Amino acid sequence: MTTVPRYAGDFADRYDDWFTPSTGSTKETVDLLARLARSAPPGPLLELGIGTGRVALPLAGRGHQVHGIDAAPTMVDQLRAKPGGDELTISFGDFSEVDHDGEFAMVYVANGTFFELPTQQAQLRCFARAAQRLLPGGLFVLDGHLPEVLAAHSGGGAQSVASANGDPMLRTRRLQPASQRYTSDYLVLDEGIFRHVQVVFRYAAPGELDLMAAAAGLRLRERFGGWSGAPFDDSSRWHISVYELPA
Repeated sequence: MTTVPRYAGDFADRYDDWFTPSTGSTKETVDLLARLARSAPPGPLLELGIGTGRVALPLAGRGHQVHGIDAAPTMVDQLRAKPGGDELTISFGDFSEVDHDGEFAMVYVANGTFFELPTQQAQLRCFARAAQRLLPGGLFVLDGHLPEVLAAHSGGGAQSVASANGDPMLRTRRLQPASQRYTSDYLVLDEGIFRHVQVVFRYAAPGELDLMAAAAGLRLRERFGGWSGAPFDDSSRWHISVYELPA
């Protein structure tokens, strides 16, 4: 049975209002994905956890054929209501299964969504299924925070964070190192009422991700320090990892 995160069911209509991208702006994300797509073989793109279409719709607007998978019909309803949203082919279900017809030049997952997969087994399965859907020379692209950075910025009470529409928002982040999980709790002041949104992640370091990729027959092609395309170095707070299916 596919589990839909509570935020996706209860707050789908407010998701775009409240949450800003954590690993780079939408434009930076779309720019880099479009650049990577030009270096992949010709073919359609597949987004895992397509949600409200924040990334998919601008990519489609640049002429790419974009497909998607999501577990939450409520989120996809928001996508469908946007210009061009009714033109995308979307499947419903657990995106770790990558259960969608066709072969793809690039499969991608953005804004840390890969780490909402709750176990190492689910993450391994996602790598394997993505590899099976790629054309030779195709790319699997994901982003994520670095565990060391998470540890440094977890605990210490609530922090004020920016919401997309300016509603006051506080966040606490709790790290559970024994299970490689962290929980982000948000309190959003929405028309005088505090709304609670919780998201749970199973984090993995780049080295663990590289091993998952190798087990799926993929190899690391390049790694960036953000969607801006900046170099990945000791100052990076997150990474964009680009894996390739050898031709």
